[in-house]
Amino acid sequence: MENRDEIFEELNSLLLDKKYADFMRRIDELNDIDAAEYLESLPAELMLSAFRMLKKDAAAGIFSFMELDLQESLINRMSDSELSMIIEDLFVDDAVDILEELPAMMVKRILKLSRPETRDLINKFLSYPEDSAGSVMTAEYIDLHKGMTVSQAIDNIRKKGFDKETVYVAYVTNESRVLEGIVSLKDLIFAKPDELIGDIMETEILCANTLDHQEEVVAMIQKYDMLALPIVDKENRLVGIVTVDDALDVIEEEATEDIEKMAAIVPGDKPYMRAG
Repeated sequence: MENRDEIFEELNSLLLDKKYADFMRRIDELNDIDAAEYLESLPAELMLSAFRMLKKDAAAGIFSFMELDLQESLINRMSDSELSMIIEDLFVDDAVDILEELPAMMVKRILKLSRPETRDLINKFLSYPEDSAGSVMTAEYIDLHKGMTVSQAIDNIRKKGFDKETVYVAYVTNESRVLEGIVSLKDLIFAKPDELIGDIMETEILCANTLDHQEEVVAMIQKYDMLALPIVDKENRLVGIVTVDDALDVIEEEATEDIEKMAAIVPGDKPYMRAG
């Protein structure tokens, strides 16, 4: 395994020597987290130049892993078209997480540049109470209908699955988006091509409501060892899913909050000397 510091030094050398083709090839070999950390190590103007060389389909993912202050720095320097591209390529839950921390004027600019359907979806997510299931879910899931054949379902996943958070579980809904069942990718692969989704789907479904607390959702995912938990509204309509990755983020966030309260870094509900 290559030493990360040596890779970063090599990238710096390629960037400063203006060997841009080699730089683009080399940074493309990094995973998104390491690429984000490399960009964060650069001065502001150089960071923007390097960011602009990223492949379009990788830029949003790398951006989502950067520190908030550096995301702000990039946003301030991006053109409208660059910013619009990033927001449209981000998963909605990642976009919402970023927008919740940004200054109001910056949020206004981003929403103005978003497509109407993206803007409506982001605003919907922003309206859920903090720490609720709705505030941490993602809308990027695979939905199927029970009248589909297995062959049609697999074709549907091939067409739409690339931009989804997970393809390992698909959710069966009716015309009103009411959740009727779930089916795993494993079930689809081993089923006969002409079988109907309605005949192979699981109808005993574990799900949570958009207003349930995020810790309850995490507890369900942990208890039942799930890859993702469907989130429904009060009419049992599917509105999103919380993936195991989202659950890990919640666990880290809650643990950080608990540690800060114990250290009296943030205010609690009681005077510190009276707190447990």
